[in-house]
Amino acid sequence: MGIEKGLRQEFPLEKITKDYKLTSIPEPKEAVPKVLPQAPELEVAVLSAMIIDPECIPNVFEILKPECFYKEEHRIIFETIVDLFEAGKSVDLFILNQELKKKGLLEKVGGATYLTEISNAVATSANVEEYAKVIHDKYILREIIKMSNMLANSAFKEDADAFELLDFAEKKLFEISAEKFKSDTIDFKKAVKQVLEKYEKVNREKILLTGVTSGFPEIDALTGGFQKSDLIIIAGRPGMGKTAFALSIARNAAVRDQVPVAIFSLEMSLEQIALRLISMEANVDMHALRTGRLSADQWQRIAGFVGRISEAPIFIDDTPALSTLELRAKARRLKAEHNIGLIIVDYLQLMQPPKAESREREISMISRALKSLAKELEIPVIALSQLRRAVEERGDKRPFLSDLRESGSLEQDADVVIFVHRPEYYGITVYEDGTPTEGTAEIIISKQRNGPLGTIRLSFLKHSTKFAQLEVRRTSEGEYGLGEPEPPKPPF
Repeated sequence: MGIEKGLRQEFPLEKITKDYKLTSIPEPKEAVPKVLPQAPELEVAVLSAMIIDPECIPNVFEILKPECFYKEEHRIIFETIVDLFEAGKSVDLFILNQELKKKGLLEKVGGATYLTEISNAVATSANVEEYAKVIHDKYILREIIKMSNMLANSAFKEDADAFELLDFAEKKLFEISAEKFKSDTIDFKKAVKQVLEKYEKVNREKILLTGVTSGFPEIDALTGGFQKSDLIIIAGRPGMGKTAFALSIARNAAVRDQVPVAIFSLEMSLEQIALRLISMEANVDMHALRTGRLSADQWQRIAGFVGRISEAPIFIDDTPALSTLELRAKARRLKAEHNIGLIIVDYLQLMQPPKAESREREISMISRALKSLAKELEIPVIALSQLRRAVEERGDKRPFLSDLRESGSLEQDADVVIFVHRPEYYGITVYEDGTPTEGTAEIIISKQRNGPLGTIRLSFLKHSTKFAQLEVRRTSEGEYGLGEPEPPKPPF
């Protein structure tokens, strides 16, 4: 997979005018009535199989939902069969008949006679899953037609916004391809069951992380990893190491756990990001790497490490002034094609905001769009944010949650807020407890919607702009954060 840059397709005007000549539009032919894609005979076959062989019901339900059925009566029968099965009741023609009668729906589905016809439609459930897949495909086609009609009608309106329509189209296509047609509300009993099953497994299997690892045990102990649908804000003043910290997280997740990570870098170029990641992985001085002033041993070290970082599932897009609509479109595509598990945006204030009456309102709209994206893709989104100069007016220069309140609704939208603070940067030589600040940073978790707060100290290795565990082991080959894997041997 490697470190990949988002492809930007370009269509030269010359090619467009050549391929699409402006000609008079021909008169439309007489409209032919069109029938929506459907397979009612297969709907009957699937329902019949579920009645004569209830053991196939779970397999069918994995493929089909009630809305997949074209005919309303078939949809009602399917829902009733599934309800009976989930309640632990027997499923046969007689019980189904009684259940529909009790609900007052028997006549609506065609009466007892039609139910009997359905139950006799097939003799075996052997091909039921194949039938179900065809029904599902027809449903997808109907949804595409429905979406296309909505787009066409909206596009004809005088006040139509082209970019909003494109965003809507991409969102709907993503939902269709990801089969994410879910009801807006979920039965609370089912939600409780899902949550309990998840955390019973966590307890049973002694799983320490329920989200994407940061790579730092003390941080993961507080957060349990970065959770699905969470918006995580990493904030700090310039020079604190926000980008270095975020890239350390990206590298830890992608290299160690093979979690596909998307990095949207609005400040640094692809080359600069790649340079930092190579420097982090090989633990070589970044300035020396950039200027080519490396010894033969250092080049050997890079050769030993570069394979690991280049094969990591990291995807980089360095489009400047990216809008929220563009970001969402790119993220959806990466999710569909590479199943990304983490998004990093560096940094939030450089995004192209929707038009608003104030800068504060613009930032609020960006943060809400990022939170919406995290929920839609069901992955954590980390967004970096600059803090204003007012932080530096304090004696200890340490940021507080209140500093975010000047930045729109960042504090409100974020599930987790993390501040990166390096006292050494301001000439502060010791912490309050007398510990030297040299080569260290504070990672301050000031907000966590579903967890504790706390401050963790990490090592900041300036030469490679890398964060590591506070205790580092020194070898003849360099410094390595506690818990990091030993470097691989160079291939020569």
